[in-house]
Amino acid sequence: MTHETLSRPTVHALLADGTTVRVRPVRPGDHDQLHGLYEEMSPENLRLRFFGAARRSAEMAADRACGTPRPGYRALLAETKGQVIGLAEYDTGGTGTTAEISIAVADGLHHRGVGTLLVEHLVSAARAEGVTAFTADALSENREVLRLFADLGLRTARRFEGPEVRCTIELDESDAYLSAVEERGRSADVASLEPLLRPKAVAVIGAGRRPGSVGRAILHHLHSGRFDGRLFAVNPSASAILGVPSHPSVAALPVTPDLAVLAVPAALIPEIAEECGKSGVRALLVVTAGLDADQARRLTATCRTYGMRLVGPNCLGICHTDPNLSLDATFAAGRPLPGTAGVAVQSGGVGIALLDGLSRLGIGVSSFVSLGDKYDVSGNDMLQWWESDGRTDLALLHLESFGNPRAFSRTARRVTRRIPLLTVDAGRTDAGRRAAASHTAAAATRTMTRGALFTQAGITATRSVGELLEAAALLHSQPLPDGARVAVVTNAGGAGVLAADACAEAGLSLPPPTPQLVDDLLAVLPEGAAVGNPVDATAAVTEEELAHCVDRIMRHSAVDAVLVALVPTAVAAATGDDLVRALTRGPARRAKPVAVIRLEQALPVELLPADGGTVPSYAEPQAAARALAHAGRRAAWLARPAGTLPTLDGVDTTRAHAVVETYLEAHPDGGWLDPRTCAALLDCYGIPQSPWAWAETEDDAVLAADRLRGADGRVVMKGHWPGLLHKSAEHAVHLDLRGDAQIRAAFRDLETRFAGLLTGVLLQPLADRGTELFAGVVQDEVFGPLVLFGLGGTATEVLADHAARLAPLTDHDVHDLITAPRCAPLLFGANGARPADLERLEQLLLRLSRMASDLPQLAEADFNPVLATPGGATVLDARVRLVPRRPQDPYLRRLR
Repeated sequence: MTHETLSRPTVHALLADGTTVRVRPVRPGDHDQLHGLYEEMSPENLRLRFFGAARRSAEMAADRACGTPRPGYRALLAETKGQVIGLAEYDTGGTGTTAEISIAVADGLHHRGVGTLLVEHLVSAARAEGVTAFTADALSENREVLRLFADLGLRTARRFEGPEVRCTIELDESDAYLSAVEERGRSADVASLEPLLRPKAVAVIGAGRRPGSVGRAILHHLHSGRFDGRLFAVNPSASAILGVPSHPSVAALPVTPDLAVLAVPAALIPEIAEECGKSGVRALLVVTAGLDADQARRLTATCRTYGMRLVGPNCLGICHTDPNLSLDATFAAGRPLPGTAGVAVQSGGVGIALLDGLSRLGIGVSSFVSLGDKYDVSGNDMLQWWESDGRTDLALLHLESFGNPRAFSRTARRVTRRIPLLTVDAGRTDAGRRAAASHTAAAATRTMTRGALFTQAGITATRSVGELLEAAALLHSQPLPDGARVAVVTNAGGAGVLAADACAEAGLSLPPPTPQLVDDLLAVLPEGAAVGNPVDATAAVTEEELAHCVDRIMRHSAVDAVLVALVPTAVAAATGDDLVRALTRGPARRAKPVAVIRLEQALPVELLPADGGTVPSYAEPQAAARALAHAGRRAAWLARPAGTLPTLDGVDTTRAHAVVETYLEAHPDGGWLDPRTCAALLDCYGIPQSPWAWAETEDDAVLAADRLRGADGRVVMKGHWPGLLHKSAEHAVHLDLRGDAQIRAAFRDLETRFAGLLTGVLLQPLADRGTELFAGVVQDEVFGPLVLFGLGGTATEVLADHAARLAPLTDHDVHDLITAPRCAPLLFGANGARPADLERLEQLLLRLSRMASDLPQLAEADFNPVLATPGGATVLDARVRLVPRRPQDPYLRRLR
C-alpha cells in the first residue's frame, strides 16, 4: 500500500444483480473489518482461500492488507453500507512487472460479481503502475475462482502442480477484454434499472391536495394511466389524493416502494432521499429543480450509500409503456402512444416535442427518460436498457453533455449495429468553448469533437428536433438504401426540379435511366411523359400508371431509392385516381426505400398507412432528401466491418513515459517542449521528422548547416524561445539559406531582433516540393484525445480545412480522416500530379494517435507543416505541450 494507492479515488460501481458497492483502497482503520471478513468465512471457504483452515491466516491477511505501505503492493476492498464484503490484492514483491493476486469475498455474496469487479479495478491500477501480468495459485477444486479468471476476457494460462493450479493472466487491453467488461457492465446496468422502469410499487412524495402542483400531475398520470403496481402518495396532510392512498412518510407505507418520485422543495430533497434509502427504496426520480451544490452532493452521496439509482433532478419524468406494466411518471400534458422508440433527453421541452411527434407519427414510445441534470442515470444507461428490452427498435437522444464519451462511444457502436440511434447535435455555435492556446486547439471546437464521436459511433446526427423526426420516420418505416442513387418521379415538372435540387444538396445522386428503363417507363406512362431523372409522368398519370412506373424503377439495379413528388390536380380528382394510394399499396414487395413529397401537406412529416407498413410523406423536398441521406450514411456504416487498431512497430512507450516524466519533474506546471525534447518524444513513436540540428551560437549554426546541406546546399533556420507558437507570424524563420555567409547573417538577424528571448536556432535542409498538411492532437478534458488533420502551412487557420476523429484511430478512422478535408484531392493526384504516399501518411497519423492515447499528459501536439510527397510524409515543424495529468481508465466500470 503506497501513497499512490491511498490517493486513488473512491468509486461506486454495480454488481451483477444491480446493487451498488463502493470500491476503494484499503486503509489502516479497516483492519478489524477485514479480520471479520475472514473470521466469518466457513471452514471450507477458508481452506479454499488459504489452502488450509487455520484462523491465524485470517489475522495475517488483515495485517498484510493494512500494514506499512510498500512498493508494488495494492489492496482494494468492496463495501456496501459501510460493511466490507470483498478484498483483492496484488503484490509485485517490489520489483518486476508481474504481481501475485489474491481475492476474498464474504460468505453468502458469491456469484454476484464482487470478486470480478474488484479484479477489474486491480487490473486498471496495475496497468497504470506498469504491471503486465498477474499470477495466482488456487486449489484445482476451487472452481469459482478459476472460472472468475477464465471469464475475465484476458489471456489466461494454467499449469497444474498436483492439487494446485498456477494461473498467469496477461493484462493487455485487448478488445476481447473490453467487450467482456462491457457485457458485465450492461447486465449489471440493466438489472439496476429494473426498479426504475419496471417498479412493482411507486410512491409520489409531494403530491398536493390542490390542483396545480407537479407532484399531483405525476400522481394523476400514474393513476389514470392504470399503473399495474401498487401506488401511494406521501403527504402528512391527507389520507388520499386523487383516490390514491396517502401516508405521512415513506416509513409509514405498507410496502417499500421500488421507485419514489420526489416533487418537493429543493431544501427537503436530501432529507427525504435519506429517508427513502433507509426504508429500502431502490430508485429515485427527482423532478425538483434548483438544488444548490451542497444539496446536490448530499443527494448523490445518499443514493450511492443506499444503492439507489437516480433520474434527475430538474427533469420531466419517466415513462415506460411495457404492455405488462404501464408507467407514466411525467407531468407532460399528453400521454405518449405506446410503441417502439426509446427516448432520452436532458431538456424537458425537447422531450415533450419528441413524445408528441413520435405519437403523432404512430411510432410511439417504448420508454422515455428525461435525464435532467443527469446526476446518475445517463444516455449510456438507456442505450444498454434499449439494447436489452426486446421492444425498442429506434433510439432517440438529446444530450447536452457527456459524462464518459469514450465508454458511450463503445456502447453506441455496439447498439447502433442493431437499432438506429439518432441524436440532435445541440450547441453547434458555442464559440465560447474554443481553446486558444494554439491553433491546433483552436481548430478543435466542441462541435468538431462531438461530430467525431457521432461519426465514429455510427450515430445519425441531425441539426434540429424536426430533422430528427423526419429521419426517424424513414428509418422506422423503410429499408435502408444500398447507396446514394435516387430516382425522382413527379406528376408536375416544377416539383420534380425542387426534389432534384434537394437531392443534390443532400449529397445524393440522380443517375440517368438506361435505354431499357426508358423503354419500360414509356410503355406504362401516358403520352407526353418525360423519362429522364426526374421522371415527369405529367398531370395525366393515373394511379395504376404511377404504380407500374415506380415498380419498374424499383427493379432497376442502378437506383437505390425512389422519391415521388406529387401535387393534387383536377385531372386526378375527376378520374377518382389517388396517386398516393399507388405508393401505399403492396410495399412488402419493395426492397428499396420510397418516400413521398406532398407540397400541400400541412405537417412536416407523416407516416401514411400502407399494406403491411407505412410510407413517409414530407411537406418539403429538403426534408425527404435529408432523411434519405441519413439512411444512406447509416447503410454505409453498417456495411463496413468494425475497424481495428493496427499494430505499430518501433514504438517505445517506456522511453516516452520517461521523457514525459523527466520534463514534468523539471517543469511541474507543464509547458511547451523545447525542440530537442520534442524530437526525442516523436522518435519514441517512429514519427518521421526532417533532419535537424540545434545551435546556440553563430559558429555552431555554420557547422550544423554544413552537416545538413543536401545536394542543392540550401537550409532553413528557425528561431526558438520558450512560448514561441507561431514562428512565421513572428518572422522568426529564414528560408533558402546558401553558404556560410548567409547562415551567419541569418543567425545575427534573429539574435538582434529577439535579444533576450532567443535561446537557439533549429536548422533543417530546405524541404522538397509537396503538399503542406497539418496534423495535431488536443486533449479534451471530457472526450479525451482528438486527432486533427487537414490543410497546413500558413493558411491552416484562415481556411480551417480540418477533419477530426477521436483517438485511438482504427484503420477505418485514419482513412476517413485523410479523405474528409476539402484538400484531399491534392493527395490523390489532382490535375495530373503524382499522388502522395498515403500509406506513410496513414502511418504518421496512427503513430500520432498512439502517442496521444499513451500519454494523458500530452495536452496539445501541433505538426505544421507535414510535407506529403510521393516518397513519404515528414514532419517539418512540431510543437508539443505537456501538463501534469494522471491517467484515467475510461472503460473501468464505475457510476458517475
